[in-house]
Amino acid sequence: MYPDSSLGPLTIHTFGLMMAIGFLTAGAVAYYEFKRKELNPEHVYWLTIAAAVGGLIGSKIHYILIHLDELKGDPLAAAFNGAGLVWYGGMIGGVLAAMIVVRLYHLPWGKVLDACSPAMAIGYAFGRMGCFLNGDDYGRPSDLPWAMEFRDGSPPTPAGVRVQPTQLYESFSSLLIFLIVMLLRKRMKRDWALACVYLMLAGMERFLVEFVRANRGGQTQQQVLALILVLVSGAALTWIQTRPKRDESL
Repeated sequence: MYPDSSLGPLTIHTFGLMMAIGFLTAGAVAYYEFKRKELNPEHVYWLTIAAAVGGLIGSKIHYILIHLDELKGDPLAAAFNGAGLVWYGGMIGGVLAAMIVVRLYHLPWGKVLDACSPAMAIGYAFGRMGCFLNGDDYGRPSDLPWAMEFRDGSPPTPAGVRVQPTQLYESFSSLLIFLIVMLLRKRMKRDWALACVYLMLAGMERFLVEFVRANRGGQTQQQVLALILVLVSGAALTWIQTRPKRDESL
């Protein structure tokens, strides 16, 4: 793990660097998809900024709500450190912030969400790589060949205890989800369908990885939310794909 990297007199926090790369990459993918769907790609800039700010705030709020005990020692440090970002809170915060941009520019929701689905997948992959470099959100103790220690992690693993690098599991899974969504995006022509596929796959990934993540509270809640996300998005996808063509504008 490399939480910090020096470039001359400049110290770069790798978590923030990977988050920045993730948002820039997601923005580039969304820009391309907006053009492909004949949407104005200039709106992507504001959507990316809104999603970044709203996502970070939402994910941190969700983390604090799950780990209220961490506020007792040093509330400011717990609230503003780079560790502890929950995907569900980030998704909700990002979507709420993006809603403001969508409403301001009167953009079609279905097309926007479909265009942003591969972008969200690739952005999350880079974000989880940042968690790996920062030593945060790792898994349970393990004797697997690829298990590792996070001695300077957030929090550090006990000396001699090797854990599963669940951040890498999620990063690689998100890359796979990105590839699947990219392969399906031309086949799924109905609005909202691709977004449902992404949400369903992302929910499956989160549900499964929670079995091996270190239990720091809220684990059952995360799996319940993941299961709900899979069921709701799956049901929505079925309805979208089977509804009569005359309802296509809904």
